Amino acid sequence: MILQALCRYYDALAERGKISPRGWCDAKVSFALVIGADGALNGTIPLKYIPAGAKKEAPQILSVPMQEKKASGVCANFLCDNSSYFLGVDNKGKPDRTIQCFSAARAKHEEILATADSPAARAILAFFAHWQPESAAAHPALLEYLEEIKAGANLIFSVGGVYAQKDPAIRAAWQSHCTERTTGSAVSRCLVTGETGPIARLHPLIKGVRDAQSSGASLVSFNANAFESYGHEMADNTGQGFNAPVSEASAFAYATALNQLLADREHTQFIGDTTIVCWAEDGEPLCQDLFCGTLYGGASDRITSEDLWSAVESLARGNPVSVQHIPIQPSNHFYVLGLAPSAARLSVRFFLQDTLGGMLRHVQAHYDRLQIVKPSYLEHGALPLWKLLNETVNQKSRDKKASPPMTGAVVRAILTGGPYPVSLLEQAMVRIRAEQNVTYGRAAILKAFFTQNTYFYIPEEVLTVELNDQSTYLPYVLGRLFAVLERVQAAANPDINTTIKDKYFNSASATPATIFPLLTKLSQSHLRKLSGNLRGDFEKQIGKLENLIHESLPSRLSLPEQGAFHLGYYHQRFHKSNIKEDI
Repeated sequence: MILQALCRYYDALAERGKISPRGWCDAKVSFALVIGADGALNGTIPLKYIPAGAKKEAPQILSVPMQEKKASGVCANFLCDNSSYFLGVDNKGKPDRTIQCFSAARAKHEEILATADSPAARAILAFFAHWQPESAAAHPALLEYLEEIKAGANLIFSVGGVYAQKDPAIRAAWQSHCTERTTGSAVSRCLVTGETGPIARLHPLIKGVRDAQSSGASLVSFNANAFESYGHEMADNTGQGFNAPVSEASAFAYATALNQLLADREHTQFIGDTTIVCWAEDGEPLCQDLFCGTLYGGASDRITSEDLWSAVESLARGNPVSVQHIPIQPSNHFYVLGLAPSAARLSVRFFLQDTLGGMLRHVQAHYDRLQIVKPSYLEHGALPLWKLLNETVNQKSRDKKASPPMTGAVVRAILTGGPYPVSLLEQAMVRIRAEQNVTYGRAAILKAFFTQNTYFYIPEEVLTVELNDQSTYLPYVLGRLFAVLERVQAAANPDINTTIKDKYFNSASATPATIFPLLTKLSQSHLRKLSGNLRGDFEKQIGKLENLIHESLPSRLSLPEQGAFHLGYYHQRFHKSNIKEDI
């Protein structure tokens, strides 16, 4: 399903002219070698530039012939490679291997350009025929940039002011080479398209997944006997591909589409160890803008926050919208893929598919469940996914990443409307106990979790946006009472270093029968220090809450009951009361 969806996305982008055709790819290029008609190296053109908003130079991204999947051996690319292959010089300290690289590049270009009849093709052939690697270090055309070139920068050829890969005759020669290269491949039925064709033995590498190998990692690969299908041993030259028969065309399409998604940092999110990409089946980038802006927060350069939420509301109701005169259909198929590194391979954390309207409807329902009274000092707006997950992590620790399995399960729950993982509740409760603090984000998590996961019983009367002062649910009332007693202490001792929250919050939420008699006794001492009116207001609040308690205090509260206690505490703390003092 993943490969099929990516192949359809590739086709959509190809129709829009926004992706490299088969046999071509985008590569980072730092320099162009200027070649004369006689093959002489006449100069070097630096291609680096400073991107908008950046401080350092970066290589240009150019369309070049598809590059080989390199390992430890010698393997030359066509028209775009480093100095080892094009100049026979580098700083790796292995001169014999470097000469082998140059020889491999010369042989490859001679093979492909043998039938190409153009001045550019003849110039490149003449360059490889006459270039002397031993003279590279002293060549005047290289001196200014030699050290940077030797460090591994990608090079291309420029002949007559035109990049070689743009020459029509050279392009035709490359396409012919790509076609001939598949003639010797094993032929079978492709699992992606169902069509019969040459099967890819090795699939292209995927680049851009955080913490994966920088050179790229495999999404489909086999490296042990345990992974073999019956009769498709890897010892056979085609065994690797036949374990998952994907045609060379489909392998190129899915890898090119996925690499383009990962290169689009505007729509790629990194949460924990998971790299998340999304796409619409018709290739419309505005669909990605709407989805990312809704789930992760913020608006893109193409759409304002106001237009974003207006469009989301309409699409969630199943109504088509027009954004910047571009029609967006709620029935458009939409996909979300989460990838994580796994040595030289990639692990699929989750793959979710639905209509765009369906996903946005689930996200909107998620935000409705999260809605809870917010402290005045916080910004207005929804709680984006990354902030929600940060509430489960110790921000003082070295590793601030949320639990990877929990991250995937939370995303799946949000986008499918399913129950939240229990680990989300557990991690939020761990942070509350560790910090004795019910933050806005953690209170929102508790409310959303118990609203959606109804098998954890908590009365609906406490799962409200604001304080429900009519609720008699004991854990909720005790949380409210603790918040009032905390305010009493703060009013009586404004400069106190250690409060009752620091000493008793966890035990009060877990074993109220043991702690609340002590807290009530302490509050009497605190009340005696207050002035008449303020003391009277607090005594009324305490008395009202105590009147809601119609049973003996429990010796222990369960996890859901502790969640209700924390909600009561949070609601009471940020309730708009008549008491002006704050803690």
